[in-house]
Amino acid sequence: MPLLPFPRSTPDDVPVVAAEVVPPQLRTPRPAAWWIVPVTLLVGGVVGGVAWLLLGAGWSVAEATARQGAIQTALAAGAGVGAAVTLMLAFRRQRHQEHAAHVTAYLAERNAALAEQVAENTKHDATERRVTDLYTKAVEQLGSDKAAVRLGGLYALERLAQGNPDHRQTIVNVICAYLRMPYAPPEPAPAPDPERDRMEALRAARHRYQAARGGSPLSAEPVPRQEDVDRQGELQVRLTAQRILAAHLRDDRPADQRSTRPAAPAFWEGMSVDLTGATLIDFDLTGGHATGSVFDKATFTGNASFSGATFTENAQFTEVTFTGDARFDEATFTENARFTKVIFTGNAWFNEATFIRNASFSEATFTGLAEFDEATFTGNARFSKATFSRDAQFVGTTFTGNAQFVGTTFTRNASFSGATFTENARFTEATFTEGAQLDGAVVIDPAVDHVWPDGWRLETTSEGTARLIQEEADGAPA
Repeated sequence: MPLLPFPRSTPDDVPVVAAEVVPPQLRTPRPAAWWIVPVTLLVGGVVGGVAWLLLGAGWSVAEATARQGAIQTALAAGAGVGAAVTLMLAFRRQRHQEHAAHVTAYLAERNAALAEQVAENTKHDATERRVTDLYTKAVEQLGSDKAAVRLGGLYALERLAQGNPDHRQTIVNVICAYLRMPYAPPEPAPAPDPERDRMEALRAARHRYQAARGGSPLSAEPVPRQEDVDRQGELQVRLTAQRILAAHLRDDRPADQRSTRPAAPAFWEGMSVDLTGATLIDFDLTGGHATGSVFDKATFTGNASFSGATFTENAQFTEVTFTGDARFDEATFTENARFTKVIFTGNAWFNEATFIRNASFSEATFTGLAEFDEATFTGNARFSKATFSRDAQFVGTTFTGNAQFVGTTFTRNASFSGATFTENARFTEATFTEGAQLDGAVVIDPAVDHVWPDGWRLETTSEGTARLIQEEADGAPA
């Protein structure tokens, strides 16, 4: 049956919590003897008095009959009072039972909730303990002197991160820390030399012939040095670590669908990478998506690809060395991009790259071809004291902020054809060995204090903008 409503008392020691059932305050029932005994004595006295009156008064029959009727009426009223008292006792008992049932149900519900919470905590602790054990064993495997064991540790960490998203950043940090450890690449194999190989084969055949004639056993073939074996194994471990990072930082969704389309399960969103001083071999982060990215003093051996990558926080490439080609085609830098004192030994491609904030290439060295065709610099672009040893292509590039090429050296052709300069453009003390190509470049605000290369000046258009034209030696337009 439903519980009856009852008034609730809220003393100071029992707080009332919203949306929570608070049990009633039970009190010890008072003893019923204090009113049952007087009632019993009263009823007994009344019955005794009536009996005395009926037996010893000496009344007449009519008078006795009238008095008897009155007494019966009084006794009936007393019986009704007794029945009411009995009903009140039954109600009191029922109310007490309902309160006790309510408290019992509350305590049972609370105990069940506590038991469920304890079970959940126990499960969580067991899961965390299992994750910690697996993590510890995997890290211990990374410290093994055997390459196969280290590979197993990397795959164990990858599986652990895939199943436990809360631990992904920690595991990414461990993999990055492993790549930051000192590493010496294996010696390159000697270039093929047919004459040398033929002479070595003849020498080995002569040795076998002499050993067969003299009856002496053949000497064992020379085994590879353990150092070379270790370096080859370590190379495979590092390539595996790079592939794991690239596979889980790659977001295959189109840029315009990332807010509406769910990501693939293999994509670890919101990861930061710190590869300061790391030696990276043929590093490929094509389509990668990272928050904070630090590659300071890293060495990229072979080609490096960041095409289509997105850096949502600062991207730092200070004092980085690219020994091969470096590709940043269609890369997006949401925050500041620092390429200070970077050495590009091979070609560097930044075609259609987007720099939302400031981009700094101060004192960068481009030994190979440098292409920034149709790139967009929304913030300031600084190429102060940069060196372009080969062609520098800025065709169709848009400089929304300030463009600074102060003290920059262009050893070969430098083309800014079709470029757009929205803010200040400065080529102070820039050196163009083979001339600068600025034909078709557009300047949005001609009134700003620009500094152009020698032989170029602005010509205002009817739209209020200006374009760069080349002058002849006498100052007239070419």
